[in-house]
Amino acid sequence: MITAPSGSGAKNEVSSEKVPFHVAIIMDGNGRWARQRGMPRLAGHKAGTDNIKRIIEAAYEHQVKVLTLYAFSTENWKRPMEEVRGLMSLLLNVIDREAENLRRNGVKLRHIGSSEGLDRKLLDRIQYAVDLTKENDRILVNVAFNYGGRAEIVEAVRGIVRDGIPAGEITEELLTGRLYTAGEPDPDLIIRTAGEM
Repeated sequence: MITAPSGSGAKNEVSSEKVPFHVAIIMDGNGRWARQRGMPRLAGHKAGTDNIKRIIEAAYEHQVKVLTLYAFSTENWKRPMEEVRGLMSLLLNVIDREAENLRRNGVKLRHIGSSEGLDRKLLDRIQYAVDLTKENDRILVNVAFNYGGRAEIVEAVRGIVRDGIPAGEITEELLTGRLYTAGEPDPDLIIRTAGEM
């Protein structure tokens, strides 16, 4: 059973059968959070990455099996270059700081997104973390970095075309099998952290 506080201070017991199998979190609002506090946007992004460890721990404590973190979209390249460089540096630091802890705690990391435009050093560190944790099975954490939903579909369709599959044989199942998350269930719960409803 999972116990969660309600608004009245009483406790609600939630059956483990009610826990979502796959939770996705769109990490949004960090820049606004920082601006409201008179801080630079990058300070907000750093605060967001500091929360990732707590989010992963809460997910596996509550027996969530798949957690997807939408961390950097392909649209984020339009941000000021200083902010983009800062975000890349933050990811490098998080990998270096947390990869071994994730391995020890049974977390399997998976990068979903494009490698296009990413620095070779960053790509190497991402691959290092993925390889380090590939045998783990306590929880799968997809890090959607340099990810775009439309770009993912375009890449899947290009793969189908490259393989010469006739249009009449293209099915929803075939397309789903070409996505970054092939073999995983769709998210049961999607959370956007910016406070929007």
